[in-house]
Amino acid sequence: MRLILLEKVMNLGDLGDTVNVKSGYGRNFLVPQGKAVPATKSNVEMFEARRAELEAAANEKLSEAEKRRAALEDLVLEMSANASDEGKLFGSIGPREIAVEAEKKGVELEKAEVVMGEGPIRETGEYDVLVQLHADVETTIKVIVTAEE
Repeated sequence: MRLILLEKVMNLGDLGDTVNVKSGYGRNFLVPQGKAVPATKSNVEMFEARRAELEAAANEKLSEAEKRRAALEDLVLEMSANASDEGKLFGSIGPREIAVEAEKKGVELEKAEVVMGEGPIRETGEYDVLVQLHADVETTIKVIVTAEE
């Protein structure tokens, strides 16, 4: 399936690129999310007419993500959870809990922006968690997990 990207998509391409993707990925994710349109002749003409507008919107999203990164740079989240004497948590701390804790500190963060490649946190300690705010903007935040008293 050939699509024209309306914004930068990680590991796929930039704004305006024509890409070939599997039909399910295009039909079920990229097109409904507004990230791409089918590469028909009329859509190519529509894209060329709107290119400046789309590039301005992309630059605005990028600058907003840069501002949010500045707010997250020195963020340290201290969380307590029910844990055993050895430090193993009864449960886990995942992206949702991290996003909620950041909201409590007054920093806007979506759970989809929290990337936990090694899975949820299951032990007490200090962790560096990757936060991806935009395809080009990422930062890490420190999460300190302690046992509840």
